[in-house]
Amino acid sequence: MPAGKPAGPLAGCRVVELGGIGPGPFAGMLLADLGAEVVRVDRPDRVPEVGTGGPADVQNRGKRSVVLDLKHPAGPAILLDLVERADVLIEGFRPGVTERLGVGPPECLARNPRLVYGRMTGWGQSGPLAASAGHDITYIALTGALGAIGSAGGPPQIPLNLVGDFGGGGCYLVIGVLAALHAAGRTGRGQVVDAAIVDGTAHLLASTFGKLAAGGWSDERGVNQLDGGWPFYAVYETKDGRHVAVGALEPKFYRRLVELLELDVDPDRQHDRSTWPEVRQLLAKRFAERTRDQWAELFEGTDACVAPVLGLGEAAAHPHVATRGSVICRDGVAQPGAAPRFSVTASSPGAAAPAAGADTRAVLDDWGIAGVDEVLEAGAAVQAPPDLPDATRGS
Repeated sequence: MPAGKPAGPLAGCRVVELGGIGPGPFAGMLLADLGAEVVRVDRPDRVPEVGTGGPADVQNRGKRSVVLDLKHPAGPAILLDLVERADVLIEGFRPGVTERLGVGPPECLARNPRLVYGRMTGWGQSGPLAASAGHDITYIALTGALGAIGSAGGPPQIPLNLVGDFGGGGCYLVIGVLAALHAAGRTGRGQVVDAAIVDGTAHLLASTFGKLAAGGWSDERGVNQLDGGWPFYAVYETKDGRHVAVGALEPKFYRRLVELLELDVDPDRQHDRSTWPEVRQLLAKRFAERTRDQWAELFEGTDACVAPVLGLGEAAAHPHVATRGSVICRDGVAQPGAAPRFSVTASSPGAAAPAAGADTRAVLDDWGIAGVDEVLEAGAAVQAPPDLPDATRGS
């Protein structure tokens, strides 16, 4: 485990992460935040002259980096030596890639029958599109999630890559890994976790599918309870061109909203749809009378369910976010704190991301891999130059 890292609920768990982009590194960061020792295996072409990593490489915080050339004749054997000593391996390649490299599930589970082999893909390990390229936007498009987000009469709106990559992908990979670790603890048997973004995104839509089946949701954008279709669950522009978010769904919250805005509206007619065009117009007009921060001051601590829409740069400074450490600032970089919280085994974000290969020798030595000097000399493993800036090195 990296020196000085606090122990979390996954302390003692060893994770090998085959370096990639997007939801895979995010899953590795989450496991590291929870206390696991995460070793990221990078390719030789990621070893630069001046270093990578550093405070801005948030998704690789709390990890150590080993560079292995898996196309070198000795490269796969070193990885399998690490796997033999690990609890988890996670990878995000297209189906069949690790098998061709000789480090697929058969080889890894033969060396370590208790291993949890987590696979992160967009389309999954099987199905007509399994071998096809894709990105968050295409995955959420096919599940119906993208089509459900946006204003009435307008095009679908892209919810960053939160719904697919990180929600349906990285988070579900971690859920699968933790469940498989629990099973391995009971049975002594590892297994493969097939975490597909399409599967996870569809799973996130459970409530929406249920409402659709029950007749409580229209398969049309911008006309429903939670998509801006209801005037008291929507976003409004303020006098300064900024916005506030209104979520006064329950009658008591809606009544408080009407009171604080001093609107000439009957709160008992909240769900009378014939009044909604007028209510929306009145809300828009009233919110346009003051700035965002003036409204924020008025609604702070009330039960009207109104909040200012903050930019990413503003979030860390909000008193509630700052007090809880939901967003922290370390080394000049705003980033999420560790989540969730634990009463006994506290989780914590780890050190800044190391340069690719900064920890190769140290990890191979720590994990008891034989012949470290020989594999480094042969080029199957690569140690980053020792004179990289301190901010890019692991701890």
